[in-house]
Amino acid sequence: MAGSSRDDKKSPRNPGSTSGKTSASQAGSRGAAASRGAKLEQAAKAKAPASSPGDTTSAKDDASKAGPSSRGAKAAKTSRASTSSKTSKSSTSSASKSSATSKSSGSSKASKSSKASKSSAVSTSAKASKSSKASKSSKSSKPSKSTRASSRASKSSGKGARKGRSSSNGRGPLLTTADGAPVGDQENALSAGPRGPLLMQDVNLIEQIQRFNRERMPERVVHAKGTGAYGTFKVTNDIRRYTKASIFSKKGKKTECVVRFSTVAGERGAADAERDPRGFAMKFYTDEGNWDLVCNNTPVFFVRDPYKFQMFIHSQKRHPETNLRDANMQWDFWSLCPESLHQVTWLFGDRGIPRTYRHMNGYSSHTYSMINDEGERVWVKFHFKTMQGIECLTNAEAADLIAHDRESHQRDMIEAINKGDFPRWKAYIQVMTQDEANEFRWNPFDLTKVWPHGDFPLIEVGELELNRNPKNYHHEVEQSAFNPSAFVPGIGPSPDKMLQARLLSYQDAHLYRVGVNYRDLSVNKPRCPVHNYLRDGQFGGMHDEGTGFPNYYPNSIKGAPRPNPDYNEPPWHLGDVTVDRWDSRVDHDDFTQAGDLFRLMDRDEKVRLAVNIVESMGGCRKDIIKRQLELFDKADENYGRLVRKALESYRRGDMDDLHESVQPHA
Repeated sequence: MAGSSRDDKKSPRNPGSTSGKTSASQAGSRGAAASRGAKLEQAAKAKAPASSPGDTTSAKDDASKAGPSSRGAKAAKTSRASTSSKTSKSSTSSASKSSATSKSSGSSKASKSSKASKSSAVSTSAKASKSSKASKSSKSSKPSKSTRASSRASKSSGKGARKGRSSSNGRGPLLTTADGAPVGDQENALSAGPRGPLLMQDVNLIEQIQRFNRERMPERVVHAKGTGAYGTFKVTNDIRRYTKASIFSKKGKKTECVVRFSTVAGERGAADAERDPRGFAMKFYTDEGNWDLVCNNTPVFFVRDPYKFQMFIHSQKRHPETNLRDANMQWDFWSLCPESLHQVTWLFGDRGIPRTYRHMNGYSSHTYSMINDEGERVWVKFHFKTMQGIECLTNAEAADLIAHDRESHQRDMIEAINKGDFPRWKAYIQVMTQDEANEFRWNPFDLTKVWPHGDFPLIEVGELELNRNPKNYHHEVEQSAFNPSAFVPGIGPSPDKMLQARLLSYQDAHLYRVGVNYRDLSVNKPRCPVHNYLRDGQFGGMHDEGTGFPNYYPNSIKGAPRPNPDYNEPPWHLGDVTVDRWDSRVDHDDFTQAGDLFRLMDRDEKVRLAVNIVESMGGCRKDIIKRQLELFDKADENYGRLVRKALESYRRGDMDDLHESVQPHA
């Protein structure tokens, strides 16, 4: 194993005995080189019945394997003069005793001579108890200094390997502890005897256990299962009339980025092909700081008020009593929140299960602001249209895929990039002026609404390409952190209530999961210089940027970081407003856009929508189903009728004939 620094390490169960052809003097030196543990085991073997011929052969094989190392041999030579005389005397005086010992242990003649020297230190009376006395003499006899030196030498690795800090087999670097100290054995714990308890001083083992217990960090509450990739964003159109952001400063400009795709409700072990919205989060390493844009594969969301967000996620997770996914929880929430109908129609439509991450779009959903050099502000939405084409899965196709590969989307992304089939998306923006916002039919900052393309056409911005896979998933994907609050000059927030809450919640999640210095990790680290007065915290000081300055402001220290008022955003003119808890359910049209989406579908799409809804909702409580059907009716009467027909087929158990029985009216 590459982790071992030497090949001659003796196993506790293979006592070192010498070859039968070894002379008596050689046996003495090799006996001196044996470790105390080897002596104990040899003595223990003397207690056992005589071994069979097969065991003797095995013992000989073990003995040849367990010979001293080159360094041990050198050490043995230095002590040979002192040990040889003692060995010769003891071997001549104990011939009969060593003969008896060889019968019980199956050792060679040299082993007899070696054991004779060991047993000469104890009484020779009572021949019937020779074996047990040999064992006691091994425990009680104190090895000479030369013996201890030889034993230590036999356990050491060669000088060449030690100097070069390489492994014993030369096939890899030397294994070390977390503190950088060389490791001699990565397979055998330090114990008191071959069967004994472990020692606390085996600190390398203890640290490995401790680190193993801490390998997992808290998973994301949402977007837990994800896939990441690096790439570039290239500007293809001049939009400087809308923004002064340096990323859009000229056509052809390229900016490095990292993108993380994810499912929303599932845990880290969830299957990639489940029916669930998909996250599409981007971090652009611009020359004026990191700009993060968090998107989904749908242009709307389930709720518009942040008070409902946490509650919504609870309804999509597991039941607190059973720890099971619960359709009653999901549809109970949706049926009580009519603003969710638009997103529900997206989710249970054909695009509810993308075939891969490469075959889906990304939408900012939120409204953001852009500011140009003149200080003029416009409102924008971002769109990323896949250049691979939209491809989706049916429930049956997804179930079959999950049965064979739960990591299908991640595998597809990794393999596509590895073979040079780099996925790409065209980037667009929709632009709305403040005057247009004042006259817009719906609240332009409502996350449950889209801006019709006929009124606010798409404007091409650039092209996103992913062309490099991460080398370490934990470091570069699991610990990647995307914040809607990571803005750069020229791009900012809007009054969108959900966005306003996410400016806090995403950042807070990263501070909790990864730590206060999460931006020091390479995947999150800005590519431009960073100077501020943020200090310390866990792992603080990993990087030295700004640490030469004081940790307070204002200060009079020359060269300390200073703000520049040129980067201030222009003021927002909110008019005459009143602070109150405004009811998010009053004066909102939650049905027109959901009905418009339904009416855009062809006949087969509408049928599949009804089937998908019923397969999810069909087993729910009757009161929940009744409430939800009323919402479908308000969006479009045909929408409600189709779902009712599908429910009838579901209850009869004849879903196979569903496509014929629920065909919509022309």
